[in-house]
Amino acid sequence: MQLKHLLQHSVLAAALATGAAQAQNVVLYSSNNTETIETALEAVRQHAPKLNVQPVTGGTGTMMKRIEAEAQNPRGDLFWSGGFGTLGAYRQHLQPYRPADLDKIPAEFRGPDDLWVGTNVHVMVMMVNERQLKGLPAPATWTDLMQPQWKNKFAITDPSKSGTAYMLVYGLYKQFGQEGLDKIAANAVITASSGTTYKGVAAGEYAAGLTLEYAAQEYVAGGQKEIKLVYPSEGSYLAPEGMFIIKGAKNADAARALYDGLLSKESQQAQLVNNFRRPTRTDIPVASLTTLPDLKSIKIFPIDQDAAAKEYEAVVAAWNQAVSKAK
Repeated sequence: MQLKHLLQHSVLAAALATGAAQAQNVVLYSSNNTETIETALEAVRQHAPKLNVQPVTGGTGTMMKRIEAEAQNPRGDLFWSGGFGTLGAYRQHLQPYRPADLDKIPAEFRGPDDLWVGTNVHVMVMMVNERQLKGLPAPATWTDLMQPQWKNKFAITDPSKSGTAYMLVYGLYKQFGQEGLDKIAANAVITASSGTTYKGVAAGEYAAGLTLEYAAQEYVAGGQKEIKLVYPSEGSYLAPEGMFIIKGAKNADAARALYDGLLSKESQQAQLVNNFRRPTRTDIPVASLTTLPDLKSIKIFPIDQDAAAKEYEAVVAAWNQAVSKAK
């Protein structure tokens, strides 16, 4: 009887060991919110059911510093997602990888030398609360907001407090110069976070806010009929976000499998439909899956992501100068 128990125990132990060997553990460092991560991982599990993903979350800057500090003994395997400028600043900690369906991602949404790839792209828009216009025509251009009648009626986030707000201010600076920044800063209410800007417009504190497409669209989808998205006719600005495999990742095979999963059509489509995160893939029909327009139908003012990263200090200084003039 004892021998039978021992045999049963050995068989069970062997089965558990085999199961553990089959499961692929991978540590995901991410600056995305829990909802976005869960939406993506649900789609990834359909592709790679044996992946056991352990998410560790924090702000992009915090996570990048952590990767840097752990360089000699990496604890994370893959990071998702941060602005291209930020990723470029830490390129010595990135492991190159070329996924099979990279051809579905346009060149402008890929990093150099296969170091990273864009998984979604933010479009900077004007989010308008029509109830708060009070007879004022809705803005159609960035320059509309530079006119005197818009003073204190719209919000913009401090570019030093938000990566996406920085890309917005960088676009304005490149398109309209210091004079344009001066006029925007003179009229704007400046907030300390992206969330404060779009939540403020939704709550009726401001008639408009310069913000992220997906954030504004959540209120439209939630039934707030007074909220409208305006894509300025001079051109919107793009802020793509990417992921990379951490150099020296201990679970490199699993990290590659997760990378493939997050880049997959199923994952990007799920994020679009559930969270309005615009995909970088060209084979996802955005306009037929949501009320958002296809990217090719939006006028885009071109921005060099690498140059934006290199000019960060100078452009934030230009913005601060504009703000101090406005006081």
